[in-house]
Amino acid sequence: MRGVNAALGAAGLAAFLALGEAVPRLSLVKEAYFPPSSRVASALAHEVSDGAFWSALGDTLVGWAIGLAIAVGAGVAAGVLIAIVPFLRETTASTIEFLRPIPSVALIPLAVLLYGTQLRSVLLLVVYASFWQVLIQTLYGVQDVDPVAEETARSYGLGTWARVRHVLWPTALPYVMTGVRLAAAVALILAITAELAIGAPGLGQRIAVAQASQAVPELYALIVVAGLLGLVVNVGARTVERRALAWHQSVRGEVAV
Repeated sequence: MRGVNAALGAAGLAAFLALGEAVPRLSLVKEAYFPPSSRVASALAHEVSDGAFWSALGDTLVGWAIGLAIAVGAGVAAGVLIAIVPFLRETTASTIEFLRPIPSVALIPLAVLLYGTQLRSVLLLVVYASFWQVLIQTLYGVQDVDPVAEETARSYGLGTWARVRHVLWPTALPYVMTGVRLAAAVALILAITAELAIGAPGLGQRIAVAQASQAVPELYALIVVAGLLGLVVNVGARTVERRALAWHQSVRGEVAV
């Protein structure tokens, strides 16, 4: 079954590339705006042979990884604390609902004002966007703890840390991992968007330079790289999620992809 799925996926990709080659060759669209797949592939080969490309890719991954790590750590810690302290839950509910819908791109002027084109501007946007994904899922996970199990743990004299470790965390972990998986994709999107809009070093900056210099094949090649990077991040996040939840029923019954 896995082989059939792989063959179908490869056939779909081949059909897409063939369509991308035929459409501009048949003059259905202008090659100046939509180059054939072969020209994009040639531009991609040229990009990967350039050391500056790998430096930009490294800058993007550094911003993504640091921002995601900060967002996950802060989101889990804040989510658990807010969920188990009723006073904090009541006093922060309206603030969270107010701040969460604000799009991160609206903070670009603030990031530029504070940090210019430095890495910290990228981190500000990445952390802000990713933090809410983890926080909300952690809140849901902690609130889903079985009250009977909680009371049973209390009756057996388990302390706060023991209840968090043996009762709360196993229930909340599937929610947390879902938040981490969503945050990983959001962090990558915001890292490249920040580089594109602010001009911080990275793939986004190279895309902006290619667009400004009318290097259309290189522009599409870099977009392809961003798409592949997103695919790798998604597959990696799902792998980590499956391994972290190997004991959970939702994963044990899941068909491996």
